[in-house]
Amino acid sequence: MKKQGTVLTVNVGRSEPNPAKGTGITGIGKRPIDGPIEVRPPGPKTTGLHSGVVGDFIGDTKHHGGDDQAVYAYAKEDYAWWEAELGRALPNGLFGENLTTEGLDLLGAVIGERWHFPSGVVLEPTFGRIPCATFQHRMAEPSWIKRFARANRTGTYLRIITPGTIRAGDRVDVVERPGHGLTVAEAFDIYMHDQDRLPRLLDADSLPPSMRREIEKRVSGSAR
Repeated sequence: MKKQGTVLTVNVGRSEPNPAKGTGITGIGKRPIDGPIEVRPPGPKTTGLHSGVVGDFIGDTKHHGGDDQAVYAYAKEDYAWWEAELGRALPNGLFGENLTTEGLDLLGAVIGERWHFPSGVVLEPTFGRIPCATFQHRMAEPSWIKRFARANRTGTYLRIITPGTIRAGDRVDVVERPGHGLTVAEAFDIYMHDQDRLPRLLDADSLPPSMRREIEKRVSGSAR
């Protein structure tokens, strides 16, 4: 099924102090920029280039970045939902996303589907965003980590299949969807809240390899 959406803004983070973690610095404070951003596979999480977006900073390289979290996208529709919940305006980039999108159903994005951009860039959803202490501190909302996880409006991390440039206003075409049908929202809900259904996650070949290994161990252990 062919789907289309639009990139509203492209957002890049700079190095800033991070009082929430021992790393001391963070790049979560992403802001919209003029002009295109270049994306390319950053390599391994801890030893590579960290972010898939050239010029974007990642402070906690143990938990963020790498090929399976190269780019992060969040939908304007989900921002609108949170604005109603929180009673305040939420500017693009506040959640630390590189791409703020409109028209793409990120809750229904299938792990392994392909996003095509006008420049030839191809991105692939891998998994939802698991909230952390840095995100909690940035939002300054009570029990934010639990609220964000419970709402399951996580946005999606993306793997870079074909590098190139992305700019605000780009159309995004979703032209390939795997038959397993495992969405980012379903996968996140299973991983966080429904351990009995963990084997379902293994249906997605594009699941991050480190997560696949973890799930295989958990499934194997529960079978004993």
